[in-house]
Amino acid sequence: MIDFEQIRLAAEAVRQPMSRFLRDMIAIPSESAQEEPVIRRIWREMEEVGFDSVRTDPMGNLLGVIGHGSRLIAMDAHIDTVGVGNPRLWTKDPYAGDEDDRLIFGRGASDQEGGMAAMVYAGKIIKDLHLADDCTILMTGTVQEEDCDGLCWQYLIREQNIRPEFVVITEPTSCRIHRGQRGRMEIRVMTQGLSCHGSAPERGDNAIYKMAGILQDLQQLNERLATHPFLGKGTLAVSEIFFTSPSRCAVADSCWISIDRRLTVGEDKTLALEQIRSLPSVRATGAEVSLYGYERPSYTGLVYPTECYFPTWIVEEDNPACRTLAEAYRGLFREEPVIDKWTFSTNGVAIMGLHGIPCIGFGPGHEDQAHAPDERTWKDELVKAAAMYAAIPALLGEGSP
Repeated sequence: MIDFEQIRLAAEAVRQPMSRFLRDMIAIPSESAQEEPVIRRIWREMEEVGFDSVRTDPMGNLLGVIGHGSRLIAMDAHIDTVGVGNPRLWTKDPYAGDEDDRLIFGRGASDQEGGMAAMVYAGKIIKDLHLADDCTILMTGTVQEEDCDGLCWQYLIREQNIRPEFVVITEPTSCRIHRGQRGRMEIRVMTQGLSCHGSAPERGDNAIYKMAGILQDLQQLNERLATHPFLGKGTLAVSEIFFTSPSRCAVADSCWISIDRRLTVGEDKTLALEQIRSLPSVRATGAEVSLYGYERPSYTGLVYPTECYFPTWIVEEDNPACRTLAEAYRGLFREEPVIDKWTFSTNGVAIMGLHGIPCIGFGPGHEDQAHAPDERTWKDELVKAAAMYAAIPALLGEGSP
């Protein structure tokens, strides 16, 4: 019989060292492809709390293992962060890890080094209370998620042959259970023109003007996109605009835009690209519609190219992964969990979206803190998450669900 009270008390006992560890991570800038220093810090903490093994793969992902059982489960935290943005919008130093009785501040506090801190100290609880049972628990600190969500897990699954029974994603959920998210695409639309001197624009063909009608059609297309009762509506947002021109005194000879396309259930890349290619303005101008690709080297120098298509995924409530977390929540906190979904994207786009491995979300911190100035997380949620992660292998060992 699982002693949930013992697990709760053990999680409360690591509140201070867990908070201190999170502050240490926040103090180390770790934007995508620059994660090596924070990887080394996490490695040291994993060893100190008693992980059975710790290593990195050729991409630079950190893999900590507890237990030697026959059932492989994984818990994932990406440990790269976005940048600071405009420093004038911060009232706290983004890398000081300031704290008070309730909160820890700094870049990565919620998104998502808080999840890593809770995972590592859940590992300590699992070891101290002998909760691994017949499980091998793989805890991953993954890289480049902010640049290209899921790339790290494409590599782990395809190149490292890691296929867990299920994966717990520790992105911020406000300590709710999340079972899906919309997918996304990064799309480019380009128009071509002919440059000439700006004093006689009639001699040329202005690529920027060609884009004007496309922008209006895209805005209208967004209103017609499909919706889903759980994941919500597909969306489309023009996020960037660029051009080429010989000078400021010339007509632009090319123009291109970037589109952030969010995909709900029933939408995929073929549909989304065809919707844009079919727009009257796109056909009239002969605009080129294509997917962006990602080929940035990781901090180890490894390049693992992928197209910027990240599929929608959803796990049903009766899936064993979802039922396991719901049972752990009830046992620990004596109330019903809230079952929800993310608005943003996670590594689940590769784990479940591309490879069909069930994943479920539970994390400290709040989604609205992601990429925001004065980012923060809540110490009580760190404790709650550590208890949840520690209880999961114990439940599996009892044969639940």
